[in-house]
Formats: sequence, C-alpha cells, structure tokens
Amino acid sequence: MIYVTGERLHPHQIRAAGFDSRWRGLDPDQVHAYLNRFADELDRLHRELTTANTEAERVRQALRQWQSRHTGCRFTDPDWSPNSRWQR
Repeated sequence: MIYVTGERLHPHQIRAAGFDSRWRGLDPDQVHAYLNRFADELDRLHRELTTANTEAERVRQALRQWQSRHTGCRFTDPDWSPNSRWQR
C-alpha cells in the first residue's frame, strides 16, 4: 500500500512502501534511496510544523496574558478630538 486517501503520510510509511516487480521495472536501489530521502524530508517537515505550532501557541498565550493585564489601560490624549486630524 503506497497511500490511502484521507490519511496523512508518515515517514515510516514511505520507508516501508512496497512495489510490484516488473520485468523492465525501476532500479530498486534508486527507488529505495529516493523514498528514504523523501521520508527524511517529510520527517523534517513534521518536526518543523510541530515546532511552529508550539511557538504559535506560546505567542497566543502570551498575547492573551498581555491583553488580560491591559484590559483597563487606555491612553487618552487631552488634545485629541475626532476632528483634530482634519484641522491640520
């Protein structure tokens, strides 16, 4: 089985992929070398995605904390009026 629709492809599935033999088929060593290279790249991308998701969650948490601490903070400019920017 090479790929099942709807499932994510994992590196171990690529490494374990099997192909039917053909009389004038591809060089098995080249196929396996390519599949191993592809599996390594997929593994690297999975790790990067996990790292990015972790970092994004950390940033979301920090933003929520910052927003909670600053909910009542509002800067009011005593010289500001709704029409002040049009008067200059």
